[in-house]
Amino acid sequence: MIQTAPNNTSSSPHQGQLVLYITVTITGAAVMILELLGTRIIGPFYGVSLYVWSSLIAVTLIALALGYFLGGLIADRFPAVRLAHIILLSAFTTVTIPFLTGPILRATDSLGLRAGAFASALLLFTPPLTALAMVGPYVIKRATRDLSGVGTAAGSVYAISTVGSVAGTLLLGFFLLPMFGTRAIIFSLSLLLGVLAILVAWFEPSAGARLRSVWLVVATCVAIGILATYGLSFSRNSVEGFTVRSEAESIYGWVRVVDDERRGFRLMLADASIISAVHIKEDRSLLGYQEILGLLPAIHPEAARALLIGLGGGHVARDLKSKGIVTDTIEIDPAVAVAARQHFHFQPTGRFIVGDARYEIKTLATRYDLIIHDCFTGGSEPTHLLSQEMLASLRSLLTDRGILALNYVGFTSGEGSDAVAAVHQTLKSVFPQVRVFITDKKEFTDFVFLASEEPIYLDPASEDRRVRWLLDHEHTMLSNDSFTITDDYNPMESRQVRKSESYRKYFLERIAFELLLR
Repeated sequence: MIQTAPNNTSSSPHQGQLVLYITVTITGAAVMILELLGTRIIGPFYGVSLYVWSSLIAVTLIALALGYFLGGLIADRFPAVRLAHIILLSAFTTVTIPFLTGPILRATDSLGLRAGAFASALLLFTPPLTALAMVGPYVIKRATRDLSGVGTAAGSVYAISTVGSVAGTLLLGFFLLPMFGTRAIIFSLSLLLGVLAILVAWFEPSAGARLRSVWLVVATCVAIGILATYGLSFSRNSVEGFTVRSEAESIYGWVRVVDDERRGFRLMLADASIISAVHIKEDRSLLGYQEILGLLPAIHPEAARALLIGLGGGHVARDLKSKGIVTDTIEIDPAVAVAARQHFHFQPTGRFIVGDARYEIKTLATRYDLIIHDCFTGGSEPTHLLSQEMLASLRSLLTDRGILALNYVGFTSGEGSDAVAAVHQTLKSVFPQVRVFITDKKEFTDFVFLASEEPIYLDPASEDRRVRWLLDHEHTMLSNDSFTITDDYNPMESRQVRKSESYRKYFLERIAFELLLR
């Protein structure tokens, strides 16, 4: 039980105790909300990868340690610094995050994926998280009457703060993110912390300190409110040469449909990945690997039913429809599914499933002539969908002569080529027949793996120039000395650093930097 110290205010001990409960609950929730929102702020630039998550968790722990130490030190040695001032500092440093994001991401870009993600997280989130961590020692000092109550007060404060963190995590993931944008949540959080600072200032132990704190806090909260209002009203949709047709945030990412007016392209972006690109006037895909996927009906002429995992703009399904093939689709992100329908003319021809592929394929009873596994565009990638267990599940859904097509961006040689070799090795561990094709004869290219129970035949004498082109782009894997990706052993994140950095460079050469900022 938290015990409030004796004071000279007119407020009752019960009121003071309630304010302290509210304070540690809200600040505990704020810590987790900021940590989780960090992926939505840094992710569109550095990708939502293990490195970004590791950076944010490390920065949070650093800030908590620093905040606990400074909070205790300042509470003991600088009595003029009040609890309300600390909360106000957290509100101010929170409201500035969206304004600092652009300059900090630009400054850290040259550091590379790992160092850049860590540095940007450190600079953006250390100040507010440190201030929030300082609240705990302050509240413990306010709540303790004598040494005999220190243990109870400290335990209560950290228990309630942890409950607040749990509540903040669930509130953000289950309700706030699906309903509101990241900027709106950050600005609203800063205003909430400002109101909390006013409440805490009103319940200061001494009347004189209370009066001084309230005026200071109110004045600063007005400034925070002005910044938040400006930030909420400011639109980033106006970027020279680009028009943002739609944007939506789901629990999986930030999905935008953007027209490149100079080139006449329409793009679907999921965080820092291009998951669909079409020529607007010609309504054709600009993604080279989809040309290879479009040849699947020619490779398997008897194919009548297909499964597409990873919808993008739905062009693969549209191409298959034009060949008379009914396609079931699985897409994890509902925002992608909506954008494909509204802006890329996608209409399902079979079952249209929105959900996680690892779960949804277990519910399928249909067997397919073709399965297109199109989840690996080169940005943030669900590497758990590459495991031996996942591929074995897909194999069980194929007909006897069925073909699995898997697209994967990677290197033909040098650092990072072992990731491609691992994908090939894992496919070989599941399928007896695997052929590999590339879209460009370059070091960094799209690989399309075709796997089947039966030999995959392409006629070298075919008059179809597309078949001849495909045979000319067949790639021979030089080494089988690799590892098999499993659910238990999946080091693909660490093997894709060069790929992620190369893809980000490729991305920024074609997309305005400002489009990566919320």
